[in-house]
Amino acid sequence: MSIVLEDFHKVGDNIFMNKKRKFRILVAKPGLDGHDRGARIIARAFRDAGFEVVYTGCHQTPEQIVSTAIQEDVDLIGLSILSGAHTYSFPKVMELLKENGADDIVVIGGGIFPLKDIPKLKEIGIKAIFEPGAHLQDIIIWVKDNVKPRRDLSYAHEEGDV
Repeated sequence: MSIVLEDFHKVGDNIFMNKKRKFRILVAKPGLDGHDRGARIIARAFRDAGFEVVYTGCHQTPEQIVSTAIQEDVDLIGLSILSGAHTYSFPKVMELLKENGADDIVVIGGGIFPLKDIPKLKEIGIKAIFEPGAHLQDIIIWVKDNVKPRRDLSYAHEEGDV
């Protein structure tokens, strides 16, 4: 079941899913790719849309990305890459998520990809690929329409942790 806009509610400038906790997104730059403008732009767009965003910065290993995603209890990982290392780093992230019992975290990618690689990335579980020129609002709408919370976190709302 996909989430519809009615499953979100707004408190001030923040978006909460199912009235339980703020939706969490990890934006990460795997590998040696130091071009982070796109990652910073999408991180800010997610933040401005009311999501809680964790930005790892550049030069993250797949192990660091997965560890951060689990520690931060994120619902979505956005991997941004321009270096061509997606054929190694994206599958490794997916493998590590599965090994750590966190393969329910949705993973999307953004950057420059050879067209022939996109179906391969989707086959390993990357849910969407956004290339240069993708509209920020379209990405945000895609997230709202296609990502559900990983678990019922009503305790956070009840304890006032939101």
